Amino acid sequence: MSRIANAALRAKLMSARDAAALVENGMTLGLSGFTGSGYPKAVPLALAERIEAAHAAGQPFRVKVWTGASTGPELDGALAKADGIEFRLPYNSDPIAREKINRGEMNYFDMHLSQVAPMAWQGFLGPLDVAVVEVSGIRADGSLIPSSSIGNNKTWLDRAAKVILEVNRWQSPELEGMHDIYYGTALPPNRVPIPLTRPHDRIGEAYLRCDPAKIVAIVETDAPDRNLPYAAPDATAGAIAGHLIEFFRHEVAKGRLPPSLLPLQSGVGNITNAVLSGLLDAPFSNLTSFTEVIQDGMIDLIDAGKLLLASATAFSVSPQAAEKLNADMARYRDRMILRPQEISNHPELVRRLGCVAMNGLIEADIYGNVNSTHIMGSRIQNGIGGSGDFARNAFISIFMTPSTAKGGAISAIVPQASHVDHIAQDVQVVVTEQGLADLRGLSPKQRAATIIANCAHPDYRPALEDYVRRARTGSYGQQSPSLPGEALSWHQRFMDTGDMRA
Repeated sequence: MSRIANAALRAKLMSARDAAALVENGMTLGLSGFTGSGYPKAVPLALAERIEAAHAAGQPFRVKVWTGASTGPELDGALAKADGIEFRLPYNSDPIAREKINRGEMNYFDMHLSQVAPMAWQGFLGPLDVAVVEVSGIRADGSLIPSSSIGNNKTWLDRAAKVILEVNRWQSPELEGMHDIYYGTALPPNRVPIPLTRPHDRIGEAYLRCDPAKIVAIVETDAPDRNLPYAAPDATAGAIAGHLIEFFRHEVAKGRLPPSLLPLQSGVGNITNAVLSGLLDAPFSNLTSFTEVIQDGMIDLIDAGKLLLASATAFSVSPQAAEKLNADMARYRDRMILRPQEISNHPELVRRLGCVAMNGLIEADIYGNVNSTHIMGSRIQNGIGGSGDFARNAFISIFMTPSTAKGGAISAIVPQASHVDHIAQDVQVVVTEQGLADLRGLSPKQRAATIIANCAHPDYRPALEDYVRRARTGSYGQQSPSLPGEALSWHQRFMDTGDMRA
């Protein structure tokens, strides 16, 4: 049965190809989607075909793409492959698009996720021509039942001149009622405090609004989200989780954290998901979460009765977890809230709620500066995402990583980060499988000693310690008598660039 209960809007049903024909060269598109959830699947594919045909005929056709965060191969992948994206913000994880960005063939604006909607409203990003938004249904009064992510959908629907909707039957109908869309944001000088004081507060509406006159096309689909499996926690992930849980025990014992901890934020990835799973057997209960995405580990904690509520803007789950969610969404609906990312990532709310932020990294230097985005300082990997929204404002800001990469050939702890996304002042705890460095209240000299001793892999500690000695004595650049001759070349490269490859 159709999920479009409004007769007037049902009359706007058309094929994805016809809807894509409404997009013209040079337009700016606001598309739904956040970490592979709730993004349009049919219209972007049809648009990519149209762009390829135009290019084959020698005609220019590229568009600007705004989203909530990463999407899926039917959107970023298809449009990038067709060379159809001129400009992209605020986050990308598609490998085809990544290569185009790094070759200079696609302009990319990597930005804090909490700032996208305000910047769009301020007009700095220019006009928004078309919004293409996936929903799970349309009610009789014309209001929209959101999908598996909210992201920036509220802003796209409000700001766009035209709107194309994809109504996806794959999404569970029981999603209705899970969302909390806050319409109280405003630009200065008219901003007022956001009335959210606990993670489980509901301050908005369950539905998205959209002027029906702006809706120019509706496409019905039945396609799954890009749900990728999480790797089973290995010994490295287990060790990182163990160090963090012991740290939480210590903070509770010292009275700096309550027995229920504080609202948890967890970045996307195998390591952070493993840490959440590690909380299953930890002595903490009545947990809450105020974060960007709901991952497998949070669902497991809900099932175990340890997590009371998870507030986020999207799901980022494995295929198995997605199947479980869709089959039993009515039960989970009261334990989860999906909000616009301008609320889920709002720095003031993160600070007020006292979130415990746990994020991954590419590399950290011995002073605690963190690189989350660039390989060797020059090649963008994905983007900063929401890690900065949480790190600077968290009650405790934690970054975690295996101590090495590439089978041990590269150290994640380096003398100087090749690119800095999070300055040392925003990084309070660094964790690897080797141990945990609590950096709060330490000087740079103390931070370096603590990180090297606790987080660096033993194979690379001598080089890091030697770097510190040279920096203090002014002998940087001279050969180290403590290293054999065959090690000197890579040791010098290590100190110059942070590259640990022999």
